[in-house]
Amino acid sequence: MSDDDEAPAGIPAWVMTFADLMSLLMCFFVLLLSFSEIDAMRFKQIAGELSKAFGVQRDVPALEVPMGTSAVFDKFSPGKPEPTPVDQVRQQTTTQDPQLDTLRGEVDAEAEKERMAQEQVKESTEQLQQILKEELQAGRMQLLEENRRIILRVEEKGSFSSGSAELTPEFEDLLMRISDALVTIPGELAIEGHTDNIPISTARFNSNWDLSAARASAVTNALLFNPQVSPSRMSLRGFADTRSRADNSTPENRALNRRVEIIIDQSGSDDQHDEQLRSLLRGGEGLQPDMEVQQR
Repeated sequence: MSDDDEAPAGIPAWVMTFADLMSLLMCFFVLLLSFSEIDAMRFKQIAGELSKAFGVQRDVPALEVPMGTSAVFDKFSPGKPEPTPVDQVRQQTTTQDPQLDTLRGEVDAEAEKERMAQEQVKESTEQLQQILKEELQAGRMQLLEENRRIILRVEEKGSFSSGSAELTPEFEDLLMRISDALVTIPGELAIEGHTDNIPISTARFNSNWDLSAARASAVTNALLFNPQVSPSRMSLRGFADTRSRADNSTPENRALNRRVEIIIDQSGSDDQHDEQLRSLLRGGEGLQPDMEVQQR
């Protein structure tokens, strides 16, 4: 080559521009590809296969018996089941009101208490009927039941003299038999005296109030003559003619109104009855009198 020959020319200038353009186009299409939508189902399938391939622990159903496996297996479960805290709290619903059983239990308990109370009243009434059989048949006494109360109604005839609060000997014997029965019968005892509406004014009694209260007091003292009858159970009241059984227009009706009633009230609580029964079994020891006279 002679000195006069020219050196060959280099890379044309447009090649650099073309290379830059190709690079930009490639980046542009790569960016478009990255923004394209991913197939979710295919991705989930691929992810599941990968999890199995790398030995990710699976959920073991509760009904499946746990079995020990080797760590090299693609699935894993514990070899020995151990108690583990429950990581899920599931709520169970029901159409039944949860208070129904509680309310039903309370109602049944109250019904059972009422049934037992009625049986106690019936048993006490039958016991008194056996003791007072002759008097009840003769009509000198009445035995009534009223709202868990037993009422022994003693007519004036054969029990008191007219206008007097002195007990006849026959009535005293009757009261002694009644007191023996009251020893084993629970309940509060109330003795009530009643008269007719004919006024009375004597050296001892200024009115029918005094007479009714004195007769109730005489019956109470006769019952308390039995030391096993607790005075704390007793109360007496005189009502005069304020609680008549019939109008006082005829002698027969006035005779019905002149009476003394021994009321055995068993409407108290079951705890009170139990305590009274225990006291009766102990013989009423250590009990103090607690009587009151009420005039109405």
